[in-house]
Amino acid sequence: MSTTEPLLPSGAGETKKSRRVGIDEALAAHAGEFGRWQLRHFVLVSAAWALEALHTMVIIFADREPAMACPAGDGRCGDPCAGAAAGWEWADGAASSTVAEWGLVCGQRYKVGLVQAVFFAGCMIGAGVFGHLSDSFLGRKGSLQVVCVLNAAAGLLTALAPNYWAYVALRLLTGFSTGSVGVLAFVLATEPVGPSRRGAAGMSTFYFFSGGIAALAGVAALFPRSWRALYAVTSLPSLIFVLAVLPFVSESPRWYLVRRRVGDAMRVLRAIAAANGREVPDDVTLKLDDEDEEEAKAADESSPSSSSGSIVDVFRSRTMRVRLVLSVLINLLTSVVYYGLSLNVVNLKTNLYVSVVVNSLAEMPAYLLTALLLDRYGRKPLGVGTMLLSGIFCTAGSLIAGTGIMRVLRMACGVVGIFGMAATYNLLFIYTAELFPTVVRNAALGCTAQAAQMGAIVAPLVVVLGERVPFAVFGASGIVGGLLVLYLPETMNKPLYDTMAGLEEGEKSLLK
Repeated sequence: MSTTEPLLPSGAGETKKSRRVGIDEALAAHAGEFGRWQLRHFVLVSAAWALEALHTMVIIFADREPAMACPAGDGRCGDPCAGAAAGWEWADGAASSTVAEWGLVCGQRYKVGLVQAVFFAGCMIGAGVFGHLSDSFLGRKGSLQVVCVLNAAAGLLTALAPNYWAYVALRLLTGFSTGSVGVLAFVLATEPVGPSRRGAAGMSTFYFFSGGIAALAGVAALFPRSWRALYAVTSLPSLIFVLAVLPFVSESPRWYLVRRRVGDAMRVLRAIAAANGREVPDDVTLKLDDEDEEEAKAADESSPSSSSGSIVDVFRSRTMRVRLVLSVLINLLTSVVYYGLSLNVVNLKTNLYVSVVVNSLAEMPAYLLTALLLDRYGRKPLGVGTMLLSGIFCTAGSLIAGTGIMRVLRMACGVVGIFGMAATYNLLFIYTAELFPTVVRNAALGCTAQAAQMGAIVAPLVVVLGERVPFAVFGASGIVGGLLVLYLPETMNKPLYDTMAGLEEGEKSLLK
């Protein structure tokens, strides 16, 4: 273990030698990898996933097409596309959904898909913007605070939208802030966790997303006659989160460290140790994983700009460039399959609220299974296996005719497909985070999140291709994605690097 002079002299004027260690080593040896502090921090931060679920999936209920009724009772109403002019009435009232209020049926039905595409386009833009900001001066916590405030404001304004185009614009703004909520929460929740527990912790974040979807269905059932009230009620939790939860959340010690704020990083580390019943020795201080003795002495805490990175820095490194391109393609394909299969919930012809709850709960076994196997078999084998599982069953579904009992069999193929892809989707968050160093991690995750949002935009366009063609597309996407994962390195039991140079050196040493 190397030693160096401390930044501050001791009170007695003596010079003590300090042991400089990386954050992973400090957590494992002194503060604790996943104790009471990390559990509390993890739950508080991961609650933001439920907020993302509310803002993303509310469109299922707000933009649904309610049943129409002919009040005359004699079946003499005219063309249903003419709506009230032909004598038809909406069963839950004209204010029950945007479709009913603005007549988005028949020739206008494309506008429902347009709103969805615009929302995910906003997500794609926002993921990149806030991914960069969270790696630079704004930080993980600061960025999460900003996007939650924007979410609450945009959602409440959406409830007051006077017309369809104002609604589209406000959904774009909501998407801009929503697209990075999950990424920010994931990074902030897992960075203070030790290396041996980080995988399981990261895999557990999606339970909050699925729980948010289930909660949304319950809330939507209470407001079946007012889509505006539904938007207002689902937007308020974001404001509550900012005011009642974030004040009790700490900034990431890793972000502090790469910003050369060693004192703040040590303060958080000692708080972790104290809450976990541990103690960090006085002679221990933190270092970046690429610092040697000379670099440590020359480090300038007043110049944080040199410790932050951007996506441009990722492309300057061949290793990082290949990883990013593969991660973007894999996330894109995963999103096409996951959102494509999820959109079938409105085609089940069952109670919409019950269907959404069942769909969200069906994903949870996939999260549990992946979490249990993650640290046993590694990220790479699970990524390959879950994508191929989904791809194979979706391909089988494309070969089955949708008539009689065979329709049930094809639906079963879809259920297995979404089971596998939900597991992949969850796995990719922890896997992608471990592929990139702290200094560019959120920027890289922002790029992969943008790719995922692009896949979400493509998914509804695939769904309208018919009954069997979408299954074929989803099958091919899953199989190709699984093969691409083969080209990524395994990250299980490897350190979470802080800098680009540290990762490059670490990878070279592993190859020796």
